[in-house]
Amino acid sequence: MTELIGTDGVARCSWGNSTPDYVAYHDEEWGTPLHGQDALYERLCLESFQSGLSWITILRKRENFRKAFKQFKPAKVAKFGDADIERLMQDAGIVRNRAKILAAINNAQAIAALDVPLDDLLWSFAPASHQRPRTMADVPAITDESKAMAKELKKRGFAFLGPTTCYALMQATGMVDDHVKGCFRAS
Repeated sequence: MTELIGTDGVARCSWGNSTPDYVAYHDEEWGTPLHGQDALYERLCLESFQSGLSWITILRKRENFRKAFKQFKPAKVAKFGDADIERLMQDAGIVRNRAKILAAINNAQAIAALDVPLDDLLWSFAPASHQRPRTMADVPAITDESKAMAKELKKRGFAFLGPTTCYALMQATGMVDDHVKGCFRAS
């Protein structure tokens, strides 16, 4: 499995060796169970902003997103109005996509309307069992669980979160562990 070995001699999922930013993200975050409303809201937003773009673009703008979206405090973002939207549309440090910005605000408002903690809602879709992929080619883009999550979120008023984005969220937050066989993070 030499394709997994990085220049530092560490075996990782192949994408994790492609840039120093990815090395840190792969080694320290991706696939690690994440809990907490603010942290999960941040990931919901970032995965939505990533739609149609490379994750490295979002990762490199992450601190700018945090500043622009009040550290991803849903109660604060839920109050954003027209002036905030225009401010965000002028912020070159983030992805300036009106539909995605509106979705981030909408989703903060949807969190406020939940009758269950966001953490409990999202983690309820984590599969009971998951087979470790042998290679990155074995990693699905969507699953029955990500379809169900997207459907439930849409029913609850969330926007810009389809099955593919939901599966990426599940991977990023450790709801599923898609570190490939041979990766040092594979347990």
